[in-house]
Amino acid sequence: MKILVCSSYKHAWNSVRPEAEMFIEMVNQGHHVTVMTQGDSPYKERFITCGVNVIDGYPSKKICITTIKKIRKVLQENNIDICYAFNSKTIPNAAFACIGTKAKLVVYRGTTGGLYRHDPSAYLTQLHPRVDGIVCVSKAVERDVVQRVWKNKNNVVTIYKGHKLEWYQVTPTPRSEFGLTDEHIVAICAAHVRPSKGISLLLQATHSITNPDFHLILAGSGFEPYFDEIKASPMSERIHYIGHRTDIPSLMTMADFQVQPSISGEGLPRTIIEAMANATPSVVTTTGGSPELVVDGKTGFIAEAGNVQEFADAMNKLINNKELIQSMSIAAQKRLAQKFNEKNTVKEHLMFFNRLLN
Repeated sequence: MKILVCSSYKHAWNSVRPEAEMFIEMVNQGHHVTVMTQGDSPYKERFITCGVNVIDGYPSKKICITTIKKIRKVLQENNIDICYAFNSKTIPNAAFACIGTKAKLVVYRGTTGGLYRHDPSAYLTQLHPRVDGIVCVSKAVERDVVQRVWKNKNNVVTIYKGHKLEWYQVTPTPRSEFGLTDEHIVAICAAHVRPSKGISLLLQATHSITNPDFHLILAGSGFEPYFDEIKASPMSERIHYIGHRTDIPSLMTMADFQVQPSISGEGLPRTIIEAMANATPSVVTTTGGSPELVVDGKTGFIAEAGNVQEFADAMNKLINNKELIQSMSIAAQKRLAQKFNEKNTVKEHLMFFNRLLN
């Protein structure tokens, strides 16, 4: 099979690696893969070393005539079977380039919401009439997309990105950095904060937590609007705001569990995946794809989105039971290794590609 990938590989390594390694594995299985991306992408060298053909051709805008011509030339000269585009810049250019060619156009969707039939810009991406199939990051995203597309509803599918535990294995950040010891119970919330992240819900939940050994770490950007709520918490002295960090996986490993209090709009949160890889259970809500990662009562807890008391109760179950934390930690890591692995991702993609071609 001949596959052309149009995507960006200049994001954080853990962000792009599951996607990039999937295509490397396809090459290992005998398929021909060409990646059109930024010429200075950090992943370029690994792609080339592993037999992936790399072309410098990332679009400068949503409709770039130069890029469309370059993609079209690759499609025709290489007799491409599948053209796979991943974001709001590459999808429009790939869609127009595919017109009149035999290539099946597959596009990616990683978030819920924001795709509307009345929005003209949607017809440049997932609703473009040239699109043959849509791969969604989660069932939650798939349900959302199916409601929006006009055709090929059966070709909107969920394929989870595959991971390897060793990608995320890191040394824990020392608890001493925060004046903590192994005797403390530590939870972390890592987020680039926006209203959908539910930070107010989390801070309200701390009013129902009485264990004096519990500490909450807030990592990321955008927490400033919540400083007054932090101060108002009865455990405010045990809430540690540490701002933007580059060692989130290490912080996840240090923590006893991590929390995702989102009230809307999640695709498949990478923070949960990083936590699972390092044997850290999660407390999440019912929004988006989080419930697809966490098995309630086995690898963590799932609370109804927006329900403060339910979220607090779930946290308290872990805060007051270290043995439960330990058993859930092992189960969470095992679940990632078994269900969300690279081999499954490659197999399901190739099956989907063959279905489109046949």
